[in-house]
Amino acid sequence: MPFPDLVHPALDLYESAVDLPGDFAAFWDATLTEARQAGGAVEMVPAQTTLKLVEVFDVTFPGFGGHPVKGWLVLPKDRQGRLPLIAQYVGYGGGRGFPHELLHWAASGFAYFRMDTRGQGSGWSTGATPDPIGSTSQIPGVMTKGILNRDDYYYRRLFTDGVRAIDALIGQDFVDPDRIAVCGGSQGGGIALAVAGIDARVKAVMPDVPFLCDFPRAVRVAGRDPYGEIVRFLAQHRDKTDKVFETLRYFDGVNFARHSQAAALFSVALMDDICPPSTVYGAYKAFAGTDKSIIEYEFNNHEGGGPFQDRQQMAWLTERFGV
Repeated sequence: MPFPDLVHPALDLYESAVDLPGDFAAFWDATLTEARQAGGAVEMVPAQTTLKLVEVFDVTFPGFGGHPVKGWLVLPKDRQGRLPLIAQYVGYGGGRGFPHELLHWAASGFAYFRMDTRGQGSGWSTGATPDPIGSTSQIPGVMTKGILNRDDYYYRRLFTDGVRAIDALIGQDFVDPDRIAVCGGSQGGGIALAVAGIDARVKAVMPDVPFLCDFPRAVRVAGRDPYGEIVRFLAQHRDKTDKVFETLRYFDGVNFARHSQAAALFSVALMDDICPPSTVYGAYKAFAGTDKSIIEYEFNNHEGGGPFQDRQQMAWLTERFGV
């Protein structure tokens, strides 16, 4: 297939034109304060598995609005002292899946948490967390759920869940609060960028082929869904374009990148027609932290680096966290 977006050297010159709202930080500070005031209990129940070398817990924690959110916590059984924590967020349509699916982080000496995704988990991986909040009219999917009001937009709840997952785990006696990392691919990469941008406790972020970045360009360039959900919404709501993009400024990975001082390891696939590479570079170039790098997979689509990138991440994070 041909390259669907900019290639080098044009890609090197691209800078995102996304505007940063003047009250961006205040909006997210107020959102997190509201979520924390809602309260709620953290529950960790040992999961029934055949895994012998790790401990697995079925976790429920209070997310946005105090709503219960699920996740899997996997710990190396043979451990001493406090462990670095890595929280992983899931791609579009997926849920937390099963605890035996991703063991490489616990096997490398990390406390590993995979957060469920509210209202998703039936597209390609199972989930167990509903989204109890309603919405105005929307295109099927979650991209336009509440999109006409920043307070109602779906990703306000999901990004808040991501931070509340850190809240739930950082005080546990097996977690080193000074070694917190977040990661994810596609939508999970977008969530990871958001959490790293609004939570200074996060010291490292690893977004792979991140979604939810540089919305004005992505919506106009991406060849496949989910950005197409917004296109179809605007094709019907012809008078709502300005309002939609005003909402999206508060949820754009470019703006979260501008607020993060964490170390960052990005990845991008140059044949990606779901998350166009220019949108990933838009977030990468805007990233405020100085310890940042990006790995390219020139001939890959949205699958990105797969196990090659897993290997890069493990080496990169092990070096920074001294595991």
